[in-house]
Amino acid sequence: MSSVRDHPGRTRLQRLLEGGGAIAGAIVVMNVATYGFQMIAARMLGPAEYGAVAGLMALYLVASVLQIGLQTTAARRISASPDAVDEIERTILTLASRLSLALGGLLLVLAPLVQHTLRLESIYPALLLAVAAVPLTVQGAQAGILQGERRWLWLALHYTAAGVPRLLIGVVAMWVRPTEGAAMAAVALATFAPVVVGRIALRRRDHRGRPGEEGGHRLRAAFAESMHGSLAMLAFLAITNADILIARNVLSEHDSGLYAGGLILTKAVLFLPQFVVVVAFPALATGRERRRTLLRGLAGVCVLGAGCVLGSVALSGIAMQFVGGRDYAEIEERLWLFAALGTVLACLQLLVYAVLARQSRRSSYLMLAAVATLLAVSPGIDSLDRLLLTVAAVDAALLLALLALSLWRMRHDLVGR
Repeated sequence: MSSVRDHPGRTRLQRLLEGGGAIAGAIVVMNVATYGFQMIAARMLGPAEYGAVAGLMALYLVASVLQIGLQTTAARRISASPDAVDEIERTILTLASRLSLALGGLLLVLAPLVQHTLRLESIYPALLLAVAAVPLTVQGAQAGILQGERRWLWLALHYTAAGVPRLLIGVVAMWVRPTEGAAMAAVALATFAPVVVGRIALRRRDHRGRPGEEGGHRLRAAFAESMHGSLAMLAFLAITNADILIARNVLSEHDSGLYAGGLILTKAVLFLPQFVVVVAFPALATGRERRRTLLRGLAGVCVLGAGCVLGSVALSGIAMQFVGGRDYAEIEERLWLFAALGTVLACLQLLVYAVLARQSRRSSYLMLAAVATLLAVSPGIDSLDRLLLTVAAVDAALLLALLALSLWRMRHDLVGR
């Protein structure tokens, strides 16, 4: 695996890009495009239709747990065993192809249940969600290989392709037909774009032989590690998306649409510092650097989050344009709460990746317990304000518990060594 230091004659810009600087820009572009799609959908569809799309996109994120599990498995294994790149790549890509078809088939079977739960007008958006899950899963394997090999430019293109096509295709689709079905058709079609980029980036590989023939990178072992990573991400995505599903079932269509509009700001704040996770992941896997990296990362996330909270108060009128405009004016005074919720979730995200880096499984149970708590108290929720405050309280308690557990575990590991 080459490094920037192998090429001292390169320009400063080349060293910056090849050293990972392109990732921050690409993730910003991806997130702007992703949430640009949601903001435009909120405006073009209105609260009732957009509430359904938000529910479908929440399930889309939950379906991405296999993608993230595959990515972290590939990145960790390649970083730890650079001499076995070809074997790891064969194994991960084979595993991804099988899991993607299995997940797509499962979502096809569950499509009627999705339609009923989200109160969709037809089953077609749920079927399109199943179609999108197939390339979505393959994306994770490709991104993990590129991340593990530190091929930052290709990984940056991969991330960009995951966001920009959705925005462009989505605008056209919803302009032609402003429905939840058109929005999901655009999402399904755009999901193939990063797969194409990944195929081009990996096209020169010579993958002779079967996956998992030798060494410690067998297909079964990779599957087990991916499942453990997916469980942790499933728990995290469940805690970050359970509230919109609850809103669709305990609030009116109008109020659930307003809540979904506020979550646009929450998710924007959540994914704003995502580049920190991508760059910090290798250090989080190193025992001597883990505690310092985690604490510095959390400090950086909190600073960014505090800026977003203050901005949502001082510039609430501008923030409302991103949320959806005048149709969502009822939540303008609550925007700072949605931004604060996003900050808490961003800190949780960094903690979850620290858990994945050290292959710990205990923290997943805390997150699942938080989801269970939300579901248990949801029947008593009868207003948007009560839902928002309940979610914020549960997530803050989870953050404190998970941080305490992580710091205790890191100290225990250092004492053990």
